[in-house]
Amino acid sequence: MAVGIATVRIYAPWVHSLKEKCTVVKSICAKVRNKFNVSIAEVGDQDVHQSIILGFACVAGDNSHAGQVIDTVIRFIEGNTEGDIVQIEREIV
Repeated sequence: MAVGIATVRIYAPWVHSLKEKCTVVKSICAKVRNKFNVSIAEVGDQDVHQSIILGFACVAGDNSHAGQVIDTVIRFIEGNTEGDIVQIEREIV
């Protein structure tokens, strides 16, 4: 069994309020949850308008499958947000 953990930092220059940021975060999280079997949440910079930090985790049978799931979710997030991904941290345990 392997657990994959990733943190994605997104810069969203068009966001000008926390309410607008909340809408963006909820949308991304709902799409990822519905498409993939992962846990995802906003894990940092919750009071900064233009910075979104999402953390997600998955459980898989082996390390390579966990890595594939993380890669797939990151590509999905890249394709479904107008923001720029500025940092990705990943770990497989």
